[in-house]
Amino acid sequence: MTTPTDEKTTSFSGHQLEETTRRPRRIWGRPGLVTAYAQDMAFFDTRAKLVAVCALVAIAALMPLQLEDDILKLLATGFVLAIGAIGLNLVTGYAGQVSLGHAFFVGVGAVTAAVLNGDPDGRRLGYGITFLPAWMLGAGLVAAVCGAIVAPLATRLRGLYLAIVTLGLVFIGQYIFAEWREGTGGRGVGRDAAVPTLGDVDLTVNGAYTEEQKLYWLMLVILVIFAVLARNLVRSKVGRAFAAVRDRDIAAGVMGVQLGRYKLLAFTISSFYAGVCGSLLYAADGHFSPDEFNLGMSVLFIAMILIGGAGTISGSIMGAMLLALLPRIASELPGFFPFISDRSTEHPNIFEVETALYGVLIIAFLLFEPRGLYGIWHRIRTYWKSFPFSY
Repeated sequence: MTTPTDEKTTSFSGHQLEETTRRPRRIWGRPGLVTAYAQDMAFFDTRAKLVAVCALVAIAALMPLQLEDDILKLLATGFVLAIGAIGLNLVTGYAGQVSLGHAFFVGVGAVTAAVLNGDPDGRRLGYGITFLPAWMLGAGLVAAVCGAIVAPLATRLRGLYLAIVTLGLVFIGQYIFAEWREGTGGRGVGRDAAVPTLGDVDLTVNGAYTEEQKLYWLMLVILVIFAVLARNLVRSKVGRAFAAVRDRDIAAGVMGVQLGRYKLLAFTISSFYAGVCGSLLYAADGHFSPDEFNLGMSVLFIAMILIGGAGTISGSIMGAMLLALLPRIASELPGFFPFISDRSTEHPNIFEVETALYGVLIIAFLLFEPRGLYGIWHRIRTYWKSFPFSY
């Protein structure tokens, strides 16, 4: 497929000046053939991608009419986790800045949303903002501000040192969340999460559709919006600067890339995505505890981008969905392997197997497919394009 851009040629012969202009034309076919930079950076550079994405979104939108509510709840949680994974992938996979403090920003988003949405006359701090986009974006902005405050450290540190500094954010956050009882409820108590409402419609109340169906559609729409925004970001000037910093920051600086500016931008955008993720993560459960924003959550997000594929938006979504469904997959194993028990008092049980699968998946992908699930899909796509040839 080729998409020639406007091309203007000027030739001078003697005293004659000739100017011709060609209008852009879109020619579908010949995959992999690119003749213009705009073609290479197009959102959908082939018709197959456009059709496949539209079909996938349509199938996802119709799934609530066929699946059970408990599976829909897991899928909705996976959509929210995918938003957080995309944010981490922007700073780690694209900008090359290792961050282990993602749980802190998720916690900031969850607490901010709960405070903004909370009852002003309740036991906890609340401002009574019920409009979902208001408290969701407010949570993202507060988390982004926190990320911007931490980001200057990224201009002085990298690699393991940066990872250790961001890891310290998790422990600082745990202390703040546990001690700020008015906002978080305190350790072991927690508080009610923000209630998703659109106008007069409470999405947590069953009506023509169940709570799980409405939350599923809501999270799907929000994920599509944020995935499109992230995809547009990484193919822009900012995204190319992120890639340059990731590949070799010294060379990027020599070429004129402002390292401090783009590292700051990467952390800020990543924190915004984490804050939005935290604001929606507990909408289905309706309650959260400050104990949940720990190192385990940060490792969970790291695992999502490692399993899904670092440096890819679609890989972030695939990794998040797989890990969100992992508890359900583990619960089905006793039917195939009788020696696995569904009781926590017996060994081995599904909870132990789930933890083991979690570690096995990370090790297996790092050893055999470093590009993650996206790498597997890329191999299949490449084989299909080149069939029956091997090159």
